[in-house]
Amino acid sequence: MITTEGLTKRYRRRDALRDITLQIPDGGVTALVGPNGAGKSTLLKLCIGFERPTAGRLEVNGIDPVRDRSRAVASIGFVPQTPSLYRDLTITDHLDLAGAIRPGFDVAHARSRLEALALPTDARVGTLSGGEQSQVCLAIALGTRAPLLLLDEPLANLDPLARRDFLRVARRAANDGDTTIVLSSHVISEIEEAADRLLVLGEGRVLFDDTVAHSVDSHRVVEVGADLGEADFVSRFPGRGEEVHWLVRRPSADIGRPATLEEVVLGYLARGRASSAGMISPSATA
Repeated sequence: MITTEGLTKRYRRRDALRDITLQIPDGGVTALVGPNGAGKSTLLKLCIGFERPTAGRLEVNGIDPVRDRSRAVASIGFVPQTPSLYRDLTITDHLDLAGAIRPGFDVAHARSRLEALALPTDARVGTLSGGEQSQVCLAIALGTRAPLLLLDEPLANLDPLARRDFLRVARRAANDGDTTIVLSSHVISEIEEAADRLLVLGEGRVLFDDTVAHSVDSHRVVEVGADLGEADFVSRFPGRGEEVHWLVRRPSADIGRPATLEEVVLGYLARGRASSAGMISPSATA
């Protein structure tokens, strides 16, 4: 669904993305994870055509968003971090507006998503909570019937219950085969239950890319200084409190304990920083 090769985006003297080569497959939910400034939003903006790459190649559903932005946008539904709605208009007004602007917009589909959440479509947006406004944005994006849905940290300002409701609707849409979803966040625990695939960005680079199931199955956490045997060392990363751990991959089952998905993310983010500093071996980070 998204393919890049050597994709680079430079802002003056800073590279937001550096030589990114990846493939996000059709179907399911891909979690795009990384700290603030990792390049997540930049990648999504490049997909929509809001930004132009400095170098490299990008295709969305087989379309180059620079050469044919209108076709690329037509194949994408987008939900920003901050809902971009008109406070004085009702939900129905927004659905009608989307139908007038976007050819093929499925008003009934969007309305059914909102009715399932018991949101009154005659309510003005300014009277809705932040979570309800995000659900309106998601319903409008789903109403486009676009094959690709890009969610740019939509959970950042939502309370825990609103986050769960939002993710449930997004996950159901992916399960129904309506759309492929890329959901960005800097907190993996927010989106772990909804994601099929994990893509970690850091320092403007791809640090890790795999299915969620294999990410967990192929990594373990061991204590610093342990005998790693045939396992591959990934990084030294901080645990809770004063704890420090090693993340290793392809280990035997008797080494350490299974890694959580959050620990896999922390380990590869730590590896990215250590790699930039030339410190990626156990001896260099012990």
